[in-house]
Formats: sequence, structure tokens, C-alpha cells
Amino acid sequence: MAADLTATPGEADERLDELVHRADLDGLVRLVDDRTASRDWPGLRRARDRARYAVRTGRQLWPVATLAEYRLALAAPAEWAAGVIADDAGLFTIGPLTEVIAQHHTWTELAPLLSGPQASVVAHERVLRGERIDPATVAGLPNVIDLPYRLAPWEPAYPPATYGDDGIQAPPPELPRPPAAATELRAERGPVDVTRDDDAELALRQLVDAWTDRSNGRAELASVDGDARDAVAALGLHRAGLTPIPLAAALAWLAWAGASGGAHGRRRGATLGRFGALWTLATLLDATDDWPVPLDELGELAAGLRWYWWDAGEPPGGWRLQLAVEDPAERLAWAFSARDDA
Repeated sequence: MAADLTATPGEADERLDELVHRADLDGLVRLVDDRTASRDWPGLRRARDRARYAVRTGRQLWPVATLAEYRLALAAPAEWAAGVIADDAGLFTIGPLTEVIAQHHTWTELAPLLSGPQASVVAHERVLRGERIDPATVAGLPNVIDLPYRLAPWEPAYPPATYGDDGIQAPPPELPRPPAAATELRAERGPVDVTRDDDAELALRQLVDAWTDRSNGRAELASVDGDARDAVAALGLHRAGLTPIPLAAALAWLAWAGASGGAHGRRRGATLGRFGALWTLATLLDATDDWPVPLDELGELAAGLRWYWWDAGEPPGGWRLQLAVEDPAERLAWAFSARDDA
């Protein structure tokens, strides 16, 4: 039975209490839907609070609390949405509430209502959605990722995720077109001079750990004394096509992978995606000891790298990250391979 939208607040809360007492998940989800549709934000917050309290008494109503928190962050006015941004909120939502709330609310609206580390993340999310942040509004916040609240001119416009009532759209960046034709990687080139780069391998694994630790993905990095073709060959491939791409495109791919949850993991959010991309870049440039590296300086260091998307003729689909990068000045190269099939 659907909730009675003509009921008084007292009658509606009696119905809420009855559903909570019975631990009626289906009825409570319908109630959350109804209160969202009628824009009854106080009622939706009460549903969230009572479901959260019921979890402490052993009734498994966390899906109801999670859904109500998500709908408040996504659709409610700022004063109601901000109330669900807390360290323990949204643990089971499809993405972090700090990213959800940033979709329809500006930092100008939210700044007076938020504080602490979560507020810093929301400000960074708004930066990634194109908002210019007044430095005075973030001056007292702990900057949890040690990056400025602005994008550098050499960074891409990181594609944002789009949240809806029941799901999320976060497609990958566009593949380079046309892809390079696969060719022999090692013809007449001699053996590959493989090296070990533990820092770069750790950076890649941290970037896609939602794929590998909380889904079915796998990740591998090869580092060589040589060029990008040598690095891809060191992954065990005999044939592949390498298509040159600009730094901005490579960062967009790295950030998308770092933000994504892969096929089955929980999305981590664009802020962590951007941080992971820039940290990986600094790792390749051997600049992490000086972190945070000023963005202008990092961009100058990165200008000498050459990036490629590689393709060995795999069937399309799933989540994949197939990049190669070379540093001609140092005669070093790396190849990334990460995949998580749906």
C-alpha cells in the first residue's frame, strides 16, 4: 500500500512508525519515494532518522536510511541536503554523498552550512563541475587532498558523473579515433629491458583498487628502459596499436578510473579520481617527495612526457585503462593495464 499523500504530518508519521516497527522495507521505500515526489523534506529527514535508529535496535533498515540520505543530498534544498553530509552517512549509496550533493547545489549555497573534511571534498567536487571558489570560503577547511580549489590550465575538463533517483551515469572518456592498427611490438628491436618501479605500481594499484579489491578487476604495470612500445611489450603482448593522446586526455582517463567503482565496487567520486590522476603523474615524474607540487610546476614537468592509448584488439566492454607513457629525456616508459569486466 502506498503512503497516503493527503494524510496530516501526524498521521503520516504514525504510518512511518508502523512501517519501521514491522521493518517493512517495501513499504518504507514507497514512503521515501512518496515524500521525495511531494518534496516533503522534513518528512523525508524523519524517515531517514527513524530508519537509522531502528538499525541500532537490530532491524535491518539501512537500505531505507541510505535511500533517504541519497534523495536528500540529490534533490532537497541546500539546508536539508547539507544535513546528511557526515562521516558516517551514505556508506552504502552508489557514490559518495559529497559528490551527490555537488550535482545540484553550489558551493556558495553550501559553504555556510558545512564544515570539516567533508566540506573540503564538496568544495573540490564543485570545482570539478566548473564553479569558481572564493578562497575566503575555504580558508578554514582542512584541505584533505592537498590540491588547490581550482583547475590548472593544462588539466582536462573532468567529465562529471550524473546521478538520478535510482542510478548513476559515469561513462568513460571518448576513445581516440581512429585507433591505431595493431602491429608487431618487438620486430627487430631486441629484448625488452624491464625495470622495477614499485612507486608507480603502487600508484596504479591505489588508483584502481575499487576495481581490484571490491570488484573482479585486475591491474598490471610494466616499466622499462625504453619507449612506450617496449613498455606495452613488457606486459606480455606481441601485437598492439598505440595511438598518441595529449596529457589532458591521459589525465581524464586516469581520473575516470580513480573515481569509478568498476563493475561492482562503490564509486569513489571525482575528487579522489583527480587526486589519484595527479598523484600518479607526480609518481612517474619522481616528484612525490615534494608533494603537494604546485600545479604550474607539475604541468611544466609533465610537458615532456608522451602519452598513448594502446589496444591489442580486445573485445569492447567493461571497464578498462590501457595507457602507455614515455619520458624521452630519461629513456624510461611505463604501460598501464587495468580491466574489470561486467
